[in-house]
Amino acid sequence: MEYNIGIDLGGTNINVGVVDSNFNIVGRGALKTNLPRPEGEIADDIVKATTFACEDAGITIDEVASIGIGTPGSANRESGIVIYSSNLGFDNTDLRELLSSRFKKMSKSSTEEFVKIFVENDANAAAYGEMLAGAAKDYDNVVVVTLGTGVGGGIIIDGKIYSGFNYYGAELGHNVIEYDGRPCPCGRNGCLESYASATALIKSTKEAMLRDENSKLWEICDNIDNVNGKTAFDAMRLGDASGKGVVDEYISYLGCGLVNIINTFQPQMLLIGGGVCKEGDYLTKPLEAIIARESYKVSPDMATKLGIAKLGNDAGIIGAAFLYQMSE
Repeated sequence: MEYNIGIDLGGTNINVGVVDSNFNIVGRGALKTNLPRPEGEIADDIVKATTFACEDAGITIDEVASIGIGTPGSANRESGIVIYSSNLGFDNTDLRELLSSRFKKMSKSSTEEFVKIFVENDANAAAYGEMLAGAAKDYDNVVVVTLGTGVGGGIIIDGKIYSGFNYYGAELGHNVIEYDGRPCPCGRNGCLESYASATALIKSTKEAMLRDENSKLWEICDNIDNVNGKTAFDAMRLGDASGKGVVDEYISYLGCGLVNIINTFQPQMLLIGGGVCKEGDYLTKPLEAIIARESYKVSPDMATKLGIAKLGNDAGIIGAAFLYQMSE
């Protein structure tokens, strides 16, 4: 059995998995990222968490075929350099070299070169994981849209990660869906992220509460600071007009953005992920109706399928573990 290591380097946690050739995570290790701090200290803890994962799997680092790491920001998979990551404070950071030099010290192998280390954007790695072992495993043209604090994306074309010539591709949240609309942190106005992120949903819910003091939104969440992405959906299910208004608007904006993505890439499968996807049919059924009505297609049997990402945080680990396939 061959083992590869996948590392999901996040702003909060460093999650490491030893993944076998059947995409099973057979060992895990984790540490807090503890930002901000120097890149060398982060690399030290990546190695430490990897050691924990190997111990959990009952293997040594010398039994590992490759190591892949998904990181926030833009990463040059050819050089192993993280071009820029505001979350981590990386700026042209040679993450491959930082890790390689440390892993070599752990290795008992007499060979000069340690196993190959691959670096990729974390959203791309997660999309790749969903294609390999998740909700899109039967397809090789896939787009994954993650609805969280922002709106992230990963694009797979013919089984390969697409990130543009400069590794800044797949910023799907920064496609404008309303000209001169809501301001976005990227500096533009009207971006999908400003309407379809969990942050945007929470903001719209709070605004609805302030407009309607009799709304059931207040019964569900008596303190406006406790609003979350589920609040409006809960109110809608209780028959609340304000809650329904928030949900309807949110879905219409999200649907607009998803149709734009479909019309651009025509993937076999479009997956959405994030906490709001726990709403299930309350979210997906109206989205499917919008996509069926508005997307450009020749016939129903050639239309993009909508699905929900199913691997959760493991998608990034599994996708990272198999990044070596991108170089084959």
